[in-house]
Amino acid sequence: MSLEAQLRAQIVARCRELDARGLNRGASGNVSARVGEVMLITPSAVPYAELAPGMIAAMPLADADGAWAGPLAPSSEWRFHRDLLRARPDIGAVVHTHAAFSTILAIARKPIPAIHYMIAAFGGMEIPCCDYACYGTPELSAAILRALGGMNGCLMANHGMLTVGPDLPRATWLAFELEALAHQYWHVLQIGGGHVLSEAEIATVAKGFASYGVKATD
Repeated sequence: MSLEAQLRAQIVARCRELDARGLNRGASGNVSARVGEVMLITPSAVPYAELAPGMIAAMPLADADGAWAGPLAPSSEWRFHRDLLRARPDIGAVVHTHAAFSTILAIARKPIPAIHYMIAAFGGMEIPCCDYACYGTPELSAAILRALGGMNGCLMANHGMLTVGPDLPRATWLAFELEALAHQYWHVLQIGGGHVLSEAEIATVAKGFASYGVKATD
């Protein structure tokens, strides 16, 4: 099986996992992965339960106009996926969801501070929230790139969240971790707030996180 065929199957499997664990519903959210100079991305308006590998759209990363190949049009959010993969060679996959607690905080436009050491997996002291822009637009793509910087996840104002990783297993794992942090932070806010870890405390954790979490073969 070719690498592209493997990635197509992996995208379908991860999408169904996101559904099964409640991070997406119906046709919400989208997932992409890099294969050479091409981006594979979930199609528009197809529920994950009905998704098949052959439905995944292929888009040349170098194309400026959103050219694609496949039986179905790519997700309407293809632009920020493409722009993230272009801007950061370290990114091999992007996961975007409308997970409940992440979306609640995104609606409130509340970044998630270092309330738990797992934030170290994202490469910073907080999960930022990007500015609002309409879905699918260049403005949203630019807002995400600004907010994300070199980190591995962010909230999207009045929209949802996204995570990135060197491969799809890692990006998906980070999506689950981000929603867990959002769940914890929302509940902490209900009791008046909590203690935020210091930069030194997060730096200590970060040293051990280079090899923490799922691997590409998981």
